[in-house]
Amino acid sequence: MTIDTIDRAALYVVGLPLKVPFETSYGRETHRESLVLALFSGDTCGYGECVAFKDPYYTYETIQTAHHIAREYLIPEVLNTAPIDLRFIANAFARVRGHEMAKAMVENAVLDLLAKSESIPLYKLIGGKNKKIKSGISIGLKGSIDALLSAIEEAQARNYHRIKIKIAKGKDIDVVKAVRAAFPAIPLAVDANGAYTLDDLSTLIELDKYNLTMIEQPFVAAALHDHSILQAHLQTPICLDESITGLTDLENAVRYNSCSIVNIKQGRVGGMLTAKSISNVSVVHGLGVWSGGMLEMGIGRAFNLHLQALPYFTMPGDTSETARYFDKDLVDQPVVLDEDGYIPLPQGAGIGVCVLEDRLGRACLSTETIKK
Repeated sequence: MTIDTIDRAALYVVGLPLKVPFETSYGRETHRESLVLALFSGDTCGYGECVAFKDPYYTYETIQTAHHIAREYLIPEVLNTAPIDLRFIANAFARVRGHEMAKAMVENAVLDLLAKSESIPLYKLIGGKNKKIKSGISIGLKGSIDALLSAIEEAQARNYHRIKIKIAKGKDIDVVKAVRAAFPAIPLAVDANGAYTLDDLSTLIELDKYNLTMIEQPFVAAALHDHSILQAHLQTPICLDESITGLTDLENAVRYNSCSIVNIKQGRVGGMLTAKSISNVSVVHGLGVWSGGMLEMGIGRAFNLHLQALPYFTMPGDTSETARYFDKDLVDQPVVLDEDGYIPLPQGAGIGVCVLEDRLGRACLSTETIKK
């Protein structure tokens, strides 16, 4: 499978208002700005979406840094190479250190283009199989416990397979206790986004009482050894997210026994192929894997669905309905749960959803065309 040549690229900075603010220990989002890449080969166009945020609070990457790295280093590599195949994608950006979010956007646009050139869904190109995808919901910090319980009740009514709530210092034990009292049987996870340290060991051990499916990223990304100390005190599995940026981080986490589960966000680790490699190695070491989300618009959300068609993604991910976030997305097929809480895979060529040019235009804050 090859593309003879890629003629030009277009970079769009787009913004959509969130229907409801989303709050974590990092901060509060009311709008989602994103970077979208379109690659053109003849009459065929492949899309990628960068998951970086405006501010460097989640990781060092931002929309501006991703724009710079893609514009100056990654896109020229794609435009000046012919033909392009999967082997090229696997090695093309190795000289650029870090900047996995920018790399993921470009790699994914090429993959979308390759799959479209073969008239096959993306999941077939990367080795996945057609299946319904388990849904999961991530509920941000709320202003009151009543508001949180109401959000969980709505999620339960939609038959989400797993519910995850954000926690932070001072919004943890009482919150989880109240949720468990109201919903004793739901599959419940908590996500700290690195808000704690080993000084909070007693608080985190207290969470063991509440039959959680996992505690996600309690400490900062670099604290693999601290996570191993915590995991030794817990029955509840620790899941690592921000700590795992590639295979080296994964191997170190395994060496330290830092976790039992890995949250693989393809848009954060460098794209679909790196995410697949991480899932393969994780399973060899007995770790559970699932696909996280980062408030993606429809392009990025479609990639997350195709990733979960791979064989080792058996745990419910963070993919939830589009209508939770946006009134009008950029694509023609919003994510909608069926009556059993599953999500069907898009079956068209490539990512299987069509970007609506009129909506892209209305959401566009700036655009740039790049030619050979």
